[in-house]
Amino acid sequence: MENTLTHEASAFINFRDYKFQDSRAHASRWVDIKHLRLSPESFGDRELLAALIGHEQFRDDYAGGGVQPEGPRHGPYWLRLVTPDVYEDISREKSAEILRDWIDPLREVPAELEADLQREVFNRLTAADHIYYLSGLGDEAIHDWGRVHEYFHELVLIDRSAGRITLLVAADD
Repeated sequence: MENTLTHEASAFINFRDYKFQDSRAHASRWVDIKHLRLSPESFGDRELLAALIGHEQFRDDYAGGGVQPEGPRHGPYWLRLVTPDVYEDISREKSAEILRDWIDPLREVPAELEADLQREVFNRLTAADHIYYLSGLGDEAIHDWGRVHEYFHELVLIDRSAGRITLLVAADD
C-alpha cells in the first residue's frame, strides 16, 4: 500500500477573505481541501482510507501548525485513534446537508464565496463515487488542546474516475 497516494494539490477557503454584510458573520470559518492522486492499482475503500491516514498530509492539526510529517495529531484527535473504522459511508445528499447546516448560520453568503464553495466543495461531492464522514470519536480521542474548534467536519471523497481522493475539512476557530 506504500505510495498508493501522492499529494497533488491543496486549496484553502478562508471565509474572512470574503465581504459579508455583517462583519461578524464569517465566525472564523474555513475549508481546507487536499487532493491526493490514486495509484493505478485498485484498492478497496477501507484500504484507501488506511493509506490516507498513513499519509503525511493527514498529519495536520488544522490549528495553524500545518502538516507535521511526524506529528501525533489529526485535527482535534490523537492520530493513533483515527482508523478506517471510524469513518461512516454517507450519501452525497447527507454530506451536502452537513456542510450546508454548518454554513447556514452565516445567512447571506457572499456570491464569490458561494461560487468558490460550489466549485471546490459541492461539485466534488457530486462527482465522488463514495463519501466518508469522520464521526465523533468521543472525548478520549481528543488530544491535549484539541478543543480549539467549535466545529470540525471531515469528509473523504473518493473519485475513482478522476483517480483522486480528497480530504475535505470544514471547521472554525
